[in-house]
Amino acid sequence: MLSCTDSALVFKALSDETRLRIVDLLSCDELCACTILESFNITQPTLSYHMKILTESGLVKSRKEGLWTRYALNTDLFDQIKVFLNQITSDKENCICRR
Repeated sequence: MLSCTDSALVFKALSDETRLRIVDLLSCDELCACTILESFNITQPTLSYHMKILTESGLVKSRKEGLWTRYALNTDLFDQIKVFLNQITSDKENCICRR
């Protein structure tokens, strides 16, 4: 399960419109950086910056394939995020508001 600290890092990575659009693109399939770049009006260094944030946060996995880097969503982490959001938005015995 995600801790509040880990979740804050993940949500910080998701707090950018471009990165959200990249996540949306990757929800369809694994893509190479060149294909992702074609979907945006940004430079390759800017894409690299965004991909670094997404991979370091654990939201996206990367793998080298020859000269290309391919990216895919870390679906396990997204499942954990869904559980985390459900937990913090639901009333429960050990809720912080009951302390």
